Amino acid sequence: MGLHLADWCRKVGLEVVVACDRDSDRRAVAQAQLPGAVLVERWQDLLEHRLDGVVLANDFDEHAPLAIAFLDRGVHVLSESAACVDAAEGERLIAAADRSSATYSFAENYVAHPHVRLLRRAVEAGELGRISLIEADYLHGMSPAGVAGLIGDPAHWRGRIAPTAYCTHTLSPVLALTDAWPVEVSAFSVDSADPRAAVVMAVRLSTGALALTRHGFLQGEPASHWSWISVRGTRALAESVRADGERSWSVRVRTEGWAAPEGHAREEERVPPPLTLAGEPVPRAAEGTVRVLRAFRATMEHGEPPLVPVRPAVAASLVGVAGAESLANGSRPVPVLAMTTEPGSCSDSS
Repeated sequence: MGLHLADWCRKVGLEVVVACDRDSDRRAVAQAQLPGAVLVERWQDLLEHRLDGVVLANDFDEHAPLAIAFLDRGVHVLSESAACVDAAEGERLIAAADRSSATYSFAENYVAHPHVRLLRRAVEAGELGRISLIEADYLHGMSPAGVAGLIGDPAHWRGRIAPTAYCTHTLSPVLALTDAWPVEVSAFSVDSADPRAAVVMAVRLSTGALALTRHGFLQGEPASHWSWISVRGTRALAESVRADGERSWSVRVRTEGWAAPEGHAREEERVPPPLTLAGEPVPRAAEGTVRVLRAFRATMEHGEPPLVPVRPAVAASLVGVAGAESLANGSRPVPVLAMTTEPGSCSDSS
């Protein structure tokens, strides 16, 4: 992921001057792909360089200590994975971002994916009414052997994290679409015979709405981006299309007859507009990444607010923490640490 992001950084006009990896073979690959960049083995060595910003793409559950160190040096941070592993770490990260002259951005590309942006526009236009139920999936259809290879190795981060932890690809879009905070979480294993493979979380939001999120490994999901989101409001429904290929980025909107001016049910499928970069179309699956990196550049260069700032990043990550506690205690409801300011939302400006 680090090299993938480095490649897109250069495409959006950011200069990659230094990179870090503990593995010498990976550093050799990076040196070939990043001509002119300095390659180092220890992340602490990055602190010795004059940097405007840093992209953190290290292990899923090890981001906060690095983010805090760079924020304290006045370096803008784009963190690619979980913001924190517990409430105390989340509080330290928020404090570091508050006192820093630099900014913290969460590299949550699913907030900026085409289908989520279409859903956001329908919400902001008031088409759906008050949101009452929102569902979000981040699922992979894989063989049992493939799943075991990912989550069965305790030495790998996928093997050591809780099955609820990798939840930000659902929770961040949920928070962005609802402008809400998570209040309480109940988590359930999908299959008690294989409890780590897939989980469902019921999340009560500060607006009163309910979010149902599904994570892990279940069969039948489109291969394009593994994401499906449904938003039910008091007036209409909007949901991403379950399909392969291009249609999986589209959104179906249904307004019931009583709520439609013409007096009968109205249904349509909306297609997101293309995104271009240097005159070339950006692949749909990369649109979220491009928008995140463009927003990070605008934050560093022009002081634009982060696309997903620190408090929504911590809130989304702490849902996974509370979900793990719920799982360990018979799926009982567990409160989520309260945030102190309103959550950020996805923007159409990036």
